[in-house]
Formats: sequence, C-alpha cells, structure tokens
Amino acid sequence: MFTGIIQAVGTVRSLRNQGEDLRLTIDTGKLSLQEVALGESIAVNGVCLTVVAIQGDQFQADVSQETLSCTTLGKLHPGSQVNLERALTLATPLGGHLVSGHVDGLGTILSRTQAGRSQRFRVQAPEALARYIAPKGSICVDGVSLTVNEVSGSVFSLNLVPHTLQETLFETYQPGDWVNLEVDLIARYLERLLLGPREEQNSARPISAEFLKQHGFLK
Repeated sequence: MFTGIIQAVGTVRSLRNQGEDLRLTIDTGKLSLQEVALGESIAVNGVCLTVVAIQGDQFQADVSQETLSCTTLGKLHPGSQVNLERALTLATPLGGHLVSGHVDGLGTILSRTQAGRSQRFRVQAPEALARYIAPKGSICVDGVSLTVNEVSGSVFSLNLVPHTLQETLFETYQPGDWVNLEVDLIARYLERLLLGPREEQNSARPISAEFLKQHGFLK
C-alpha cells in the first residue's frame, strides 16, 4: 500500500527484455535505498513494482507483459523520468489516501491552464471508471494522490499547487499525455457491498442516484 505522496522523481537508466517481460533499472534520485530490502515494493508512476536488485542509488524491478499493456510503463525509455514512492509502514503519515499501486486504467490529459499560482488539469478517464470518480473525492494519477475538483461525464479536473508541480512529473505534462489512473478503493468496496451476490448480473449496471436511494444512501 502507498499514500500517493511522491518521495522523489527518478530516472530510467535501462530497460532489458527478458522473454515477454521487462527488467527496469531506475535511478532513485533523492530517494534513499539504504533501508530498502529485496522484495519490498516501490510505486513507479503509480504502479507497484517489486525490488529484485539494488546497486548504489539504483534498483531493478521486473515488469510483466500484462502490466506493460495496461499502464504507461510500456512507453518508458532510457532517460524517462518517473514518480517514486516507497510502500507505507504503520509509522508513515497518511498525507494522501490509501493507494494500492494497481492501475485501473489509462487517462489522457485534455488541457492545462493557469489558475492563480496553481495549474488546472482536465483529464479524460475511461468510461468504465467514471462512476468511481466523484467531486471532492480522491484519485491517484501517475502515483500522485489528488482531489477531484469537478466531474463531467468521464472528464474530471484537478488543481495542482506549485509544491506538487515541483515535486512530481506534473510540471512536464502537456495535453495528449497518457497517465495511469487508480480510483479510490472506498468507491470500489462500496459498489461491491451494495451489489453483493447480485454482482454478476449487475456487473454492467452503473451506480446511480436511483440505485443509492433504493438502498438507503440517499433520501
């Protein structure tokens, strides 16, 4: 588990094919690896990866074909920068929200505009994820825990303050860029609890205001 608070921006040093998988070597920058052990998890652009080798300020991780096809990691190349976060411990301040590191889908940045000293981003999410994204709710974008400002269909907006822009890759993002999305775990568990044993026959039925009224969540 992670919190979505980025600890460093790292740099991809190499990518080596291993059959259908890929071995990534990443320089962690200001993120120290002194207390990291083999087998621990590090989120790379919001994707939970297992550390399989450590050398100095670099670590290696294997990425499966499934992960490459479902996330932006398949677009990395030597020199690419990535958001990094170590897995949380019981002593870790939960400054963001609970993040699993399991990407739900890919989003596309539609626009980026100035909003005072902040930047406003509009992101297109896959239609299937729209029902999990709510105004003032949480969402993880490329490993960054963010608050959703507004939602219109499957498009949502985010407001990033200068500190977040400086400490993450958002400073470099432009319209057309792809990003990894992980929706709030609470939304997924709530849907599962509401559907219960009827999940299979209702799997294509989105959560609606009428559905919530029927189950006592709205008046």
